Amino acid sequence: MRAPYGSGLPAPAVLAVRGAALLLALVALAHTLVHGLAGPGHALAFGLLVAAGELARRGAAPGEREPAPLAAAGALAYALLGDSAGRPTTHGALQVIAVVVAAQVLAGVPRVAGGRCVDADRAARRTLTVGFAAVCFQPLYNSGQAARWFGDGPYFALFPLAVLALTALCDALLAALLARSAARPEGLGAPPPYGPLLADEVRALAGIGTAVGATGVVLALGVAVAGPWALPVLCGPLLLTQVSIRRYAAVRTTRRQTMASLARATEIAGYTPPGHAHRVAALAVAVGRELGLTGPQLTVLEHAALMHDIGQLSLLDPVTGGATARLPAAEQRRIALLGGAVVRRTGVDPAVAAVVEQQADPYREQLPAARIVRTVNAYDDLRGECVGGPLGALERLRLSTGHDHQPQVVEALGRVLARGGLTPAGAG
Repeated sequence: MRAPYGSGLPAPAVLAVRGAALLLALVALAHTLVHGLAGPGHALAFGLLVAAGELARRGAAPGEREPAPLAAAGALAYALLGDSAGRPTTHGALQVIAVVVAAQVLAGVPRVAGGRCVDADRAARRTLTVGFAAVCFQPLYNSGQAARWFGDGPYFALFPLAVLALTALCDALLAALLARSAARPEGLGAPPPYGPLLADEVRALAGIGTAVGATGVVLALGVAVAGPWALPVLCGPLLLTQVSIRRYAAVRTTRRQTMASLARATEIAGYTPPGHAHRVAALAVAVGRELGLTGPQLTVLEHAALMHDIGQLSLLDPVTGGATARLPAAEQRRIALLGGAVVRRTGVDPAVAAVVEQQADPYREQLPAARIVRTVNAYDDLRGECVGGPLGALERLRLSTGHDHQPQVVEALGRVLARGGLTPAGAG
């Protein structure tokens, strides 16, 4: 039986990922303790690099897809390490996993001592991803099969690049699986579809994923030529990348907090029911994922859903229940345009303002995100009014698909609610 959302119990997929990573880590550590370290100097150098990268993530801003790129690149480089200063290395895949796990544990000690949480899911994902890369690379390299396939010349670089591509796909699969378990909208018992989340992770590989992967391969090739002394020289560009990404994530988080604060203004002033904007935003994002929206599209959708009622602050008297659908069309249009003007002054993506401005338009003239926000907003308004509850609200929306609501959006909303047993979102 599925654990109910909000019960505090991890989803079965998360437990499976954690269990597989723990088992792999225990086997690798036991093997390394029994057989000893091969190339202890390299193990120490890469272990310290991974630990330093993990420690550098302290204070990482929420929303960073990879808050410890230096640790990820160092772990990947050790998994893809074949030669060192022209001499073959002898460590195997299990030692790679053991060193990476030990480095993560070492970096986690100060975090636990300081009362901060350790991201078990990210650690498990890194263990499995690095293990996959090491298992793909080390046996073929140590047996000489890779040299027979690719030769000893420049074409040999194709081998770690091929392993890197497979590893990136493996990491995307794991990341989407964990994100699916963590992205359940409030009050809904079922996770979103896996496909759009996987597509989002694959698209993200073009950003920080490319930088991490390229740095990992360059580190491995640099050590192959110059030895471990190449590590500090080659890590500089990735450190600069990490600082830039951190700053961008901080700006994005600040904007999200600004949106949330402005959304509460209508509630505090009594224009909308408590928690309305956040309920609409959570459910709109779930519907957006159901319809295949990903990445920046979902961000625009969430921000627009949070801000869709901000124009009501221009009213002298609040509308009952905050439902502006009862007002004349011209007044609805005026409120939507004023809301868009407020959003434009916040400095967020202009697409958010465009979605807010279209809330009073017929759905055929709206952007896809505007259609979703309008339908989900109407559902939240109707849910408390209809005698039939959620089912009655959905039926009312289906009867309005000729002009006000796009049928595909209404049906996607129905599927999202059905997966959660048509449980209404809680106030928040």
